[in-house]
Amino acid sequence: MNTYKDYIQEIEERKSQGLHPKPIDGAELLSEIIAQIKDLNNGYRADSLNFFIYNVVPGTTPAATVKANFLKEIVLGQSVVAEITSAFALELLSHMKGGTSIAVLLDLALGNDVAIVNDAAAVLKTQVFLYEADTDRLEAAFKSGNGIATAILESYAKAEFFTKLPEIAEEIKVITFIAGEGDISTDLLSPGNQAHSRSDRELHGKCLISPEAQAEIKALAEANPDKSVMLIAEKGTMGVGSSRMSGVNNVALWSGKQASPYVPFINIAPIVAGTNGISPIFLTTVDVTGGIGLDLKNWVKKLDENGNAVRNESGDPILEEVYSVATGTVLTINTKTKKLYNGDKELIDISKAFTPQKIEFIKAGGSYAIVFGKKLQTFASKTLGIDIVPVFAPSKEVSIEGQGLTAVEKIFNKNAVGSTPGKVLHAGSDVRVTVNIVGSQDTTGLMTSQELESMAATVISPIVDGAYQSGCHTASVWDNKSKANIPRLMKFMNDFGLITARDPKGVYHAMTDVIHKVLNDITVNEWAIIIGGDSHTRMSKGVAFGADSGTVALALATGEASMPIPESVKVTFKGDMKGYMDFRDVVHATQSQMLKTFGGENVFQGRIIEVHLGTLNADQAFTFTDWTAEMKAKASICISEDDTLIESLEIAKGRIQIMIDKGMDNKNQVLKGLIAIADKRIAEIKSGEKPALRPDANAKYYAEVVVDLDQIAEPMIADPDVNNADVSKRYTHDTIRPLSFYGGVKKVDLGFIGSCMVHKGDMKILAQMLKNIEEQKGKVEFLAPLVVAPPTYNIVDELKAEGDWDVLRKYSGFEFDDNVPKASARTEYENMLYLERPGCNLCMGNQEKASKGDTVMATSTRLFQGRVVEDTEGKKGESLLSSTPVVVLSTILGRTPTIEEYKTAVKGINLTKFAPSHKLLVK
Repeated sequence: MNTYKDYIQEIEERKSQGLHPKPIDGAELLSEIIAQIKDLNNGYRADSLNFFIYNVVPGTTPAATVKANFLKEIVLGQSVVAEITSAFALELLSHMKGGTSIAVLLDLALGNDVAIVNDAAAVLKTQVFLYEADTDRLEAAFKSGNGIATAILESYAKAEFFTKLPEIAEEIKVITFIAGEGDISTDLLSPGNQAHSRSDRELHGKCLISPEAQAEIKALAEANPDKSVMLIAEKGTMGVGSSRMSGVNNVALWSGKQASPYVPFINIAPIVAGTNGISPIFLTTVDVTGGIGLDLKNWVKKLDENGNAVRNESGDPILEEVYSVATGTVLTINTKTKKLYNGDKELIDISKAFTPQKIEFIKAGGSYAIVFGKKLQTFASKTLGIDIVPVFAPSKEVSIEGQGLTAVEKIFNKNAVGSTPGKVLHAGSDVRVTVNIVGSQDTTGLMTSQELESMAATVISPIVDGAYQSGCHTASVWDNKSKANIPRLMKFMNDFGLITARDPKGVYHAMTDVIHKVLNDITVNEWAIIIGGDSHTRMSKGVAFGADSGTVALALATGEASMPIPESVKVTFKGDMKGYMDFRDVVHATQSQMLKTFGGENVFQGRIIEVHLGTLNADQAFTFTDWTAEMKAKASICISEDDTLIESLEIAKGRIQIMIDKGMDNKNQVLKGLIAIADKRIAEIKSGEKPALRPDANAKYYAEVVVDLDQIAEPMIADPDVNNADVSKRYTHDTIRPLSFYGGVKKVDLGFIGSCMVHKGDMKILAQMLKNIEEQKGKVEFLAPLVVAPPTYNIVDELKAEGDWDVLRKYSGFEFDDNVPKASARTEYENMLYLERPGCNLCMGNQEKASKGDTVMATSTRLFQGRVVEDTEGKKGESLLSSTPVVVLSTILGRTPTIEEYKTAVKGINLTKFAPSHKLLVK
């Protein structure tokens, strides 16, 4: 009874943290619990019954398998438990979602006991998470003349699992809670530094916003039991930044409703809102839980008599409040009129939150049930040989005669499934698409594995060309939490069919390569669709969407994703890039010039950025596409010249071959298959059979942005603007300032070069600059620490082969050692160069961190409050984002450099250059 006693001891430990017993997912513990239930005289029997009924993780967990089989024994009368009747056992099976529970229900429904057969069939008709093994059994039984199988299939064909669900309420009362002013990142809802606890939902829920906010939400909910608490981003967008299912889970835990009375801490139906709506990737996650996301528009630009925006002294538009949503305000959502009301007063149209598809998600308790339900209905109809009954809302199909296609429209049309044959689809169409590449990262990977278990998936879809599980978000510190979580995650994903950063068998060296870089390498077709469990899944080949852990699980299990075809914004370039500038400055200038052109409106938000880089290979172009997450774009597509694309594919092939040589390929030889896809694509381009992807000349865009390179006269810095009087303007990535703004006097406490925003060229720039500085000053002396985290081991190996790593090592005071990885996070930094392990490092904020109140100059993408650096009472932490040479020079000087100092330091350095393509990149 050691396992059960260990569990009881853990329960006592959790009590001291204010936590309930952890849900059970292990077979050994549950088997012991069942033995105690069977023993009528056992002193632990009552507690064991409670644990068995209310505290077991469903799906394909080992515990779920044990639970389902015991419930089968009860239904068949092989085991007798007075407290669990046959009917109750079937009810419990109905809440287990899939896996062994479906197999058990099929055993019972296709058995010989008439009473049991009918009851089990009735439950089975409500289930949607069936896989090939389940549907094959039904099909075989139907073909053999089994009447129950026929009845079940007929029910599925009518989609009764959906049609018999209750309709959504016409009126939903909400009470408001202002979660923050300005953009709210998912870091506020699920902090990166608490990533280790995400799979323990109750524990992780305690990191939502703050204990004070949690208490206020709880008080609002208890005082208003007939209302839902709606979390709001006042004067901002809700859920920007990371694509984090745990953020929505936390919101649902505090303000949603329990999905099943027999499954603890899995809540659904959260309601969230923002003055500027919901971030696209966050809204997808809300849909997964059957929640509601509202665009309030309760603050608008003040206009003068000519209709122009009135601006303040800083040049920013002045906002006026249209209506109040202050904490404690009671509002009514009407799902029929699709309007938001305060009492009888109509406030705003909210139709976008209640499209036919979204209403289905709400009714079904989440989008997964709809995805699987549609597949199940299609299967049943095909098996019965009948037409599909139109039950679900038809996919919106927008087709405009005579209008060409943008790049994303072309990719979606190529990969579409289930749409009208031969119909050309434009932006706004709802499309199911096949997914080619999938990525899972390590701090959300445990949740992805839980999602896969909950939807009863056991193997990757054969549709997927390749999938990768990274170890980059926990790369910095190999602590006890990592040692407990990461090997377990890697084994699960390796067994599932992914290429994994760590080999569960220990054959190849553990990799901590940044997920986006690996995905960029294994994407070997620019027509590909990529889904990745991180907002920076923004490839420079294909179109990639950052997604929550659940959407990643769905893509892995089904090989599909569903979404509307987004509108696109076309970005082109003119002029010449000055010799002392780096391409990172072009990236920042793009956002700055776009905002200036459109009067402060971010036309990128929620759309595809189709960037015509043309001459930059995939490594260098990734700097732009990666940043588009901070531009609030839904995704980005890089349009390349033929020769450039071939160069990028050859680089990718070389790096995939290195992965093969290390022994990372699996039994399905996925990596070998990717090289074959790359070879085929290269041959198509060279022969002229299928040139590089490009849009049609008559494609229609939401907007077009022309970036003038001549205007970029000095390095550009993204500033969090932490002291802006308007709180909503802080931490937005929209404040882009020239280097001269700082006058060469702003103190810099720490520099960071690394993570996904740098490529091999950046590491070479660092080495060249250090040599330059030594020649100019006679020595290299750091007045602030410089932390360097290369993106991948491949890049480190290439730098070693080319001699650059020896240069970096010469000037460093610390070099990572995989044989003795750090067991604790660094808390203090000396004024020297740190060569850290490849991975995310400071950018994640979950392991390494700058000292509180520091001013950090970084190549990172993250300037969220508290991410890289936290505040002190006397000083706000700042994470300023800039190019590699600016970061290097800032740490040498201990302050921001002047433009003259910068020009001297980069003289003769081979910076990342870019020249607009002179070829017409349209078809």
